[in-house]
Amino acid sequence: MVTWRLDQASVEWLYRKARADRWALPLETFAAALESSARRAFAAGSPDTNELEHYLTSLHVEDLALACACAEGSEPAWEHFIREHRPALYRAASAIDPSGGARDLVDSLYGELFGLSERDGERRSHFRYFHGRSSLATWLRAVLSQRHVDRLRTVRRLDPLPADEAPGALPSAEVTVDPKWASYVRLMRQAMTAAVAALAPRDRLRVRCYYAQNLTLVQIGRTLGESEATASRHLARTRRDIRARVERHFRDQHRMSEAEISECFALVISDSGSLDLAALLGSGSELGSESGSESGSESGSESGSESGSELGSESGSELGSDPTRKKVAQDRSISKESSRAGRK
Repeated sequence: MVTWRLDQASVEWLYRKARADRWALPLETFAAALESSARRAFAAGSPDTNELEHYLTSLHVEDLALACACAEGSEPAWEHFIREHRPALYRAASAIDPSGGARDLVDSLYGELFGLSERDGERRSHFRYFHGRSSLATWLRAVLSQRHVDRLRTVRRLDPLPADEAPGALPSAEVTVDPKWASYVRLMRQAMTAAVAALAPRDRLRVRCYYAQNLTLVQIGRTLGESEATASRHLARTRRDIRARVERHFRDQHRMSEAEISECFALVISDSGSLDLAALLGSGSELGSESGSESGSESGSESGSESGSELGSESGSELGSDPTRKKVAQDRSISKESSRAGRK
């Protein structure tokens, strides 16, 4: 968490350097703009005094003060902005589109800069995105160029595609399939099936919940009675175990070299084809009974029915589609876990 603050003396010095009193800009508003700019620049950590001072002195503070005053609705600031920057914006629009199609973008940009839209009763001026790291003129040209690109993308998205036989039709890209790909996918399916079958039932259940049923680590932890961090560590360990078992299977069963194993992984990752992860991990009911057998007869029947059928039906279909039923299912899971803990 960032805890540093700007030095008041530095803020006042920059305020005088920016001549912000021309626009009757409050010192607090200017200080907030400086702090916002610095926090954006040093989002990764707290700067030391020299770094912060170097950054602040490199800012275009006069332009920053003008932008702040315009965002505040200062008439003298707006008059200065229109007088100084409108001709340059029109020249930039003509350079972007010599036919004159970009001039209306300048006019619409004025509306965004003034802040025609409101949120919570406050005008949302586009000037709040200017942080003084470049000159205001450079920033305005960049915004105008981006608006022009956005318009072109919108227009081209609506243009009809040319017919296949038309001169302007794009040729279809050639799709080349590595001749080894099909055999590698088959070998990977065999190795993955064996590796998953060799996992402990609880590890297999955890992997299926995460990868096949798309449950979060929090949901998995609640279901299995462990913390989110513990569930994450177990998943990472299980992924390493599966990778090691698959590689060992390739070496022992198919006499593959390290280069061939790497090539197999690369090809399958680029296009897994019919490799269905959910099918490799097995059904929810099977995992439930396996998880139950691991914990003993009493907890086995409960964990088997809850983790298998409940995760297989509620987590697979209901949790992904209905937020209310999702919360009910989570609460039910927590309640049953507490009940089992009480009996133990």
